[in-house]
Amino acid sequence: MHLHKIELHDFGAYRGKQSLDLSVKPGRPIILIGGLNGCGKTTLLDAIQLVLYGPRARCSGRGNRSYDSYLRESINRKANSADGAQIALEFSIVVDGKERHYRVVRSWHISGKQLKEFLNVHVDGLFDRILSEGWPDHVEDILPLEVASLFFFDGEKIESLADPERAATVIQSAVHSLLGVSTVEQLRTDLVALQRRQRLSNEDQAVIDQIRAQEAEHEAARQEYADRKLTLGGMQSRCDRLQLQLDKVEKAFKEAGGNLFERQKELESNQKGIAERLAAQRSALRSLAAGPLPLLMLPQQLATLREQAVREKDADNATRVVGVLDERDAWLLEQLPASVTAAARTALKKKLATDRLKREAAAELKQTLNLPLDALEQLSALDEALSRDASRARELLKESAETSDHLDDADRLLAGVPDEKLIKDLVEERNAAIEALAVAKDELRRGKEQLEEIKGRRDRIGADLERAQQRRVKTLIEIEELDRIVEYAEKARDTLEKFGEALLQRHISRLEVAVLQSFKALMRKSLIHDLRIDMDKSSLTLADSDGEPINPGRLSAGERQLLAISLLWGLAKVAGNRLPSVIDTPLGRLDSQHRRHLVDRYFPNAGRQVLLLSTDEEIDETLLGRLKPALAHTYTLVHDDTTFTTTVEAGYWWTAGASHVA
Repeated sequence: MHLHKIELHDFGAYRGKQSLDLSVKPGRPIILIGGLNGCGKTTLLDAIQLVLYGPRARCSGRGNRSYDSYLRESINRKANSADGAQIALEFSIVVDGKERHYRVVRSWHISGKQLKEFLNVHVDGLFDRILSEGWPDHVEDILPLEVASLFFFDGEKIESLADPERAATVIQSAVHSLLGVSTVEQLRTDLVALQRRQRLSNEDQAVIDQIRAQEAEHEAARQEYADRKLTLGGMQSRCDRLQLQLDKVEKAFKEAGGNLFERQKELESNQKGIAERLAAQRSALRSLAAGPLPLLMLPQQLATLREQAVREKDADNATRVVGVLDERDAWLLEQLPASVTAAARTALKKKLATDRLKREAAAELKQTLNLPLDALEQLSALDEALSRDASRARELLKESAETSDHLDDADRLLAGVPDEKLIKDLVEERNAAIEALAVAKDELRRGKEQLEEIKGRRDRIGADLERAQQRRVKTLIEIEELDRIVEYAEKARDTLEKFGEALLQRHISRLEVAVLQSFKALMRKSLIHDLRIDMDKSSLTLADSDGEPINPGRLSAGERQLLAISLLWGLAKVAGNRLPSVIDTPLGRLDSQHRRHLVDRYFPNAGRQVLLLSTDEEIDETLLGRLKPALAHTYTLVHDDTTFTTTVEAGYWWTAGASHVA
């Protein structure tokens, strides 16, 4: 399996559409994705599992919430819940020697109070409806969920695998799923069924009659189940027809204005509120018009009045000054020194005389309105009041125009409310359709309950029949051909059992070596010199150089994490490294030397494709340099603390720029 691309649209912290190219090349198997805590690294790991497994996905962010609640809360807080969120994953697998390209798109949105989820699967660019509907079963053939948990993991939480009991579950699941032991078990089970059928044909007549009676009862129960299931299909079809009929009535009801009819009181209340708001706005406009606002219609007259006020003020000032000018001029001439020439004195007298004449002319204003002395100040105050009132008037005019439009809209909606007499038949028809659908759904529910009851009875009879066959299997009479089949089946079962044991022993031995080698490659020092896996219990036992068992509790948190990683690495080696690895928080709790060992020895060899989700303190600038020859792509998850959203940018911190380090 090879991952090619993942797209996140408004999922979790990821705002808008964010995509990452996950394709790798030989010798460069690593995609490095950096992000500070809370930026969305674990969300990315959850997204890969969610798009593949849906409600069965083991997402770390789900907790104890229901699947419905988890999807609702996974929609980005800045996004429209009606648009919802979407995850698309592109990958390829080899089927019958031919590479096939998959694109799996899981999307969901909130419609009213309901959450609607969709899954579309495209194979080689074409939509596959059957595969989309049966995806939960198909994905188990591609990548079983139990196996996926071994390759998509949190580097810190994976430490729990160092616990013997937890490791036993992992080993058992991995050996049976990854290494083909489950196939041998299935063959042995099939041979048991073959033996049972052949032996039944050779029992004595009394036993045969008894078992055939049970078979008849079981067949009757099976037939009753099939008939009831067929009836249930008819009930479902009836529900579907009634739903279509209700949809049709709902459409007619809506087209006839039924929605408006149901909202009539709300519309009337809304129209009344808008009308009252418009009346208040118009009343405020009238109050403004009762003030000085109409003077804005006389701009020329106000300008003329202002000029007149200026002239009258100048005339008043000149009148006050003219009386003292003669004394001033005489005083100035007396102040002149004796050295001033007669010509200079004459020129000054002339200039002073001219100034007096000018001021006398200003004082003699021919037309006067007898304006008050503070007329200019009053006019300035009037200008300010007019400016303020004009601004308020413009606001009120704009608001009243918008309110008037809203009132027109409200009037149109009210005008569209149909008369109760006209819509009465549709209301009754709609209510009848709703009631009929409810009755049909209730019958369907009871039918399903009865079907489950019949299924349980059928299974109980089948179990009784199975026990009867097992009890009487040794009473078979000898018929050469049938005995030969039974005999050879028994031999084949013994052979398969031995083969299964040998296969399991071979895998366990290889796994012990692979895990121990992996652990020694990662550790700078270790108390562990031997590692054994119990085939019966699938348990993990550690031993020191003297062969004494070591309690995993003696290991440090970092050592337990490395032991767990070694277990997964060993499983991947024995299985052939066919699957991608996604590792979140890969270097938590590890010292610098262990980190270098992981970077140098594990990550480049963990598989054909390895996704690392790291903080800047885990894979720092130094480790980035050591990892660089194996890198196919690098990305940084950039989080905006003001909007609480994350975007994906190409490059890692020390290659994308210091702006990402915060």
